[in-house]
Amino acid sequence: MSHIIHRSLLSTPLAAATASGLYFVDRQGKKYLDACGGAAVSCLGHAHPEVLAAMHAQIDKMAYAHTSFFTSEAAEELADLLARAAPAGIDQVYFVSGGSEAIEGALKFARQYFVEIGESQRTRFVARRQSYHGNTLGALAVGGNEWRRKQFAPLLMDVGRVSPCYEYRDRRDDESQDDYTRRLLAEIEAKFQELGPENVIAFIAEPVVGATAGALTPTPGYFKGLRELCDRHGILLLADEVMCGMGRTGTLFALEQENVVPDLVTIAKGLGGGYQPIGAFMAQAKLVEPMRKGSGLFQHGHTYIGHAVACAAALAVQKVLARDNLLIAVRENGDYLKSQLKERLGAHSFVGDIRGRGLFIGVELVEDRASKTPFDPAKKLHARVKSRAMDNGLMVYPMGGTIDGRLGDHILLAPPFIATRADLDKVVDILAVSIGQATDAVLKG
Repeated sequence: MSHIIHRSLLSTPLAAATASGLYFVDRQGKKYLDACGGAAVSCLGHAHPEVLAAMHAQIDKMAYAHTSFFTSEAAEELADLLARAAPAGIDQVYFVSGGSEAIEGALKFARQYFVEIGESQRTRFVARRQSYHGNTLGALAVGGNEWRRKQFAPLLMDVGRVSPCYEYRDRRDDESQDDYTRRLLAEIEAKFQELGPENVIAFIAEPVVGATAGALTPTPGYFKGLRELCDRHGILLLADEVMCGMGRTGTLFALEQENVVPDLVTIAKGLGGGYQPIGAFMAQAKLVEPMRKGSGLFQHGHTYIGHAVACAAALAVQKVLARDNLLIAVRENGDYLKSQLKERLGAHSFVGDIRGRGLFIGVELVEDRASKTPFDPAKKLHARVKSRAMDNGLMVYPMGGTIDGRLGDHILLAPPFIATRADLDKVVDILAVSIGQATDAVLKG
């Protein structure tokens, strides 16, 4: 009996023995092709020699120093690299240990900014349904994953909520794509007016929605319109790129593809590729200046922020991504993966939508393609697909409640950027077989 409080209290997960490249090997010697990077984390795969060497070199020099006493060369160089690569104006970085911490820090930073400039009446955030922003209480509050929120709801701050940009399900038959976008933006403006725009701190959104809804991409003009609304009312735009950023969708920052610059952006997963726990939020310099001239500090902190080994690992990951032109590979191989999925599964009786950007692809499963009717959630189709895929030596990232927190199933794919087309062909083949096995089992009861 394990003494670990595992995610499921009903079973102990398999024990991984080794990992290298795109594969894990368990203690029995079985191999698993990692087609999801855990949770879209392992952008360089596993055991990359240059990243391991950078970590060893940093450990030999200094493993840890509390940031109230010292900074480190690794942290400063990583911050410089990110500042050069970020959209214009975003050049201030705050390092943390993961995505939820990045969101918590960004929420507090945004609130303190308004306190510092004399707008302390701003206390509200606005976010979307079917979003995911992390599992700490602040992050859970702004998130729209109802399954994760439900039992903790009494502990969470009140957040203004609007619709996701979910064209596959929510765009009406009599509505053009532009009309649908305008309707969503009008809903956001109405929410601002309901709360009083002078009371709103920030609007938070994932440029490409990850775990909760399965790689939902925005309609053209959605984020430009959102940026204009926020600017009109002095509201900050916080882009949550923890899952979709750091190259996952084909550009280092996901919102680059919308030609929009946010005020704040959170990053994690692909920042360090899983080699060490690391995340960050980045801010426009104009937001930091009032704090520098006012209180002189950001009133926040954790023990392991700016950890030298984590920063060294992330710095190595980012240097390899740039040197090996892996963002080009993400775009080209992402197009290839999506085309292969559509060729193999596009006409499948139980596949409703295949969507995403770069190597960040969602497959939404439905019981009826014409009506888009989801499977009975009690059948847990997404979990069955994961189980079958693991039996077949493939790791995918499934989720239920795609539509509203209860109904709907999807499978998320986020393979490492180093995957070859032969690797991607294998992913498609095994996934297709696994979906077939899982749906057959569901239909047989």
